[in-house]
Amino acid sequence: MSGVYDKCPYITTQRVLQGKWAIVVLYRLSTGTKRFNELEKLMPDVTRTVLTRQLRQLERDKLIIRKVFAEVPPHVEYSLSGLGSKFQNVLDAIEAFGLEYIAELESFGGAEEKND
Repeated sequence: MSGVYDKCPYITTQRVLQGKWAIVVLYRLSTGTKRFNELEKLMPDVTRTVLTRQLRQLERDKLIIRKVFAEVPPHVEYSLSGLGSKFQNVLDAIEAFGLEYIAELESFGGAEEKND
């Protein structure tokens, strides 16, 4: 990492968490080691290609560990790295905010869908 990334924690974090599925992948791995197919089942709205790309990015950023087992058929397991485990506090804060936000919207009689 060079330039502004090593000087601004917000930009650094945003760069590391780029990708629509980064936080969800980290959450799923925070509950334990998973194989690729397990992650696919837990995240049915993500395509195989996008999940692969997101896992590779998180591995490059040192947040997850990819372990390949040399057996037939070969299989791969993903888990949080030591650095990725430090993200647990952030996941907890995101969960708390999400639950509060949902409750707040429901107190207004339900949330309207936002058009993106």
